[in-house]
Amino acid sequence: MADNTHTSTTNDTAPTATLTLANGAQQAAAAFEQGAITAQLTAAQEQAAAQAARDAKAAKRAADAKAAAARKAAWRAKERAAAAKAAAAKAAAAQAATPATPVAAKVSTAAPAATTAAATPTATPTVAAASSSKADQLIAFLKAQIGKPYVYGATGPSSYDCSGLTQAAFASIGITIPRTSEEQSTFGTPVSLSALQPGDLIFWGGEGSAYHVGVFIGNGQYLDAANPSSPVGIKNLVDYEPDWAVRAI
Repeated sequence: MADNTHTSTTNDTAPTATLTLANGAQQAAAAFEQGAITAQLTAAQEQAAAQAARDAKAAKRAADAKAAAARKAAWRAKERAAAAKAAAAKAAAAQAATPATPVAAKVSTAAPAATTAAATPTATPTVAAASSSKADQLIAFLKAQIGKPYVYGATGPSSYDCSGLTQAAFASIGITIPRTSEEQSTFGTPVSLSALQPGDLIFWGGEGSAYHVGVFIGNGQYLDAANPSSPVGIKNLVDYEPDWAVRAI
């Protein structure tokens, strides 16, 4: 009788080996797929973390600028109140010193002349045509202030607040602009944020209600005195986009 033991064993082993190889291939494919999913999740998490960091940085800058604006508004209100009090005291002193004589007719006669004088148009600031040389001079002055500290209410030369810096910069090229960011936002000619030119004033907050100001210096950058934790320096517009702009050169 023929011995079939060897043949039977070989036939049983072949399907088992095939199944083992198939299972190994499936496991390898599953491991590869899991690795790809893990890599995608890791990349997405890293991107989300980076975006969150950028958003947090922008939010902090906005909060710092608003806090600085609030302090500035309080300081300006205090300054205006002191000025009003001084003016009232001066007027009261002048009235007390005026002798009580019948001069009503003379005052009445002079009134029309005074009215005419009051109606005379006052001189308005002249906004010069755009000048690259003046813009270059303005930006050169601003860059010379880089690194100087932010101090609320300061107008230079050793420290500045945001509008104190811009006022000093424009004064350096012979242009007088108002003191506060609110007032500066109504000075000059409004321009689109998509058509900014070096030397344009840019604002956060609307026209007449701006709480922060800087100067566009080209190449998607601006220079400002931001807050006590950030000295005079250059920033990127994409990190903290303004709301309003005017051209004063």
